[in-house]
Amino acid sequence: MAEFFQTGLGIGIIIAAQCLLVIGFVMISLLFLVYGDRKIWAAVQMRRGPNVVGAWGLLQTVADALKYVVKEIVIPAGADRTVFMLAPLLSFVLAMIAWAVIPFNDKWVLADINVAVLYVFAIGSLEVYGVIMGGWASNSKYPFLGSLRSAAQMISYEVSIGFIIIGVIITTGSLNFGDIVRAQDGAYGLFSWYWLPHLPMVVLFFVSALAETNRPPFDLPEAESELVAGYQVEYSSTPFLLFMAGEYIAIFLMCALTSLLFFGGWLSPVPFLPDSPLWLVAKMAFFFFLFAMVKAIVPRYRYDQLMRLGWKVFLPLSLAWVVIVAFFAQFGAFGGAYARWAVGG
Repeated sequence: MAEFFQTGLGIGIIIAAQCLLVIGFVMISLLFLVYGDRKIWAAVQMRRGPNVVGAWGLLQTVADALKYVVKEIVIPAGADRTVFMLAPLLSFVLAMIAWAVIPFNDKWVLADINVAVLYVFAIGSLEVYGVIMGGWASNSKYPFLGSLRSAAQMISYEVSIGFIIIGVIITTGSLNFGDIVRAQDGAYGLFSWYWLPHLPMVVLFFVSALAETNRPPFDLPEAESELVAGYQVEYSSTPFLLFMAGEYIAIFLMCALTSLLFFGGWLSPVPFLPDSPLWLVAKMAFFFFLFAMVKAIVPRYRYDQLMRLGWKVFLPLSLAWVVIVAFFAQFGAFGGAYARWAVGG
C-alpha cells in the first residue's frame, strides 16, 4: 500500500483527498458563518434570528441553500448567456482556490510555495473580473454601474492591502505563510506576534479587508437604496448562491490572512499551551465576529468618502509604513523586532 501511494496515481489520490478536505472545511464553515452572521445581527437588534429550522435554527442556512438550488434560473432576454453564467462560477472558484496556500498548521497546507502571498494577492485581483462580467452580461444599467463601482473599490483597497503586507514581508524575509507564522513564534506568546510591531497597520488591514470584500459599511456596490442590489440584481437561484458563497468565502479568507499575518496563525497565545490548528480556527472565528459586528453597528459610507479614504488616507499611510519598516529592519531597531529574518525568527 505504501508503494502505491508513491506512484503517480497514488499521489493524485492523496492530492484529491487533501483538496476535498479543504473544500469540505470551507463549505461547512460557510454554513456556520451565514448562521452566525444572522444571529449576531439579531442579537444587536434584540430579536431571535434563525430559530425554527433545526435545533436553534442551525439548519436554516441549509434550507436557504436548498431553496436557491431548486428555484428556476431566470436569465434576462438581452443578457449574454455565456458570460452571465460564467461570472458567478468564476467568483466562486477564484475565492475557493486561494485556500490552496493557506496553512492550518506547520506543513498542513496543500501547496507550500515560496510565493504564497503573491499567489493570494493575484487570485484576489482576479476576483474583480467575476463582478465586472456579471454586471456587464446582465445588459442593464444598474448592474453595470454597480459592477464598475465594485471594481473601482476593490482595486483601490487592494493597493493598501498590498503595501501593508509588504511591511510584514520585509520583517519576515519570506512570502511563505508558514515562514511568516514561524517568525512570530517567540518566548512571549502573543506579544511576539506581528500585531504589536505592526499595530497601526492591523487596523488599516482590517478596514481594507471590509472594503475589499464589499462588506458593510463599504457595501456601496450592493446598496439597495442606491443601486437596487448592485451587480447581481439580475441573478437568481444557483448563480446568485454562487455569488453569495464566493463573497463569504473571500471574507473568511481575509479572516485567515489577518490571523496568519498578524496574530500568529496556529500558534498558542500563551507559551505553556501547545500550538494547534484549533487556535487558527478560533482566531478566524473571532475576526468574522468583528466583521459581523461592524455590519450591525456602523453606518454606511458615501461612495466619495469611501474612495477618498482609500486613496488619500490609507494609501499614503501604508506607503509610509513600508519605508518606516524598511528603516527599522535595516538598522535593527527595537531589538530586531522588524528584522526577524536577520535573527533567525
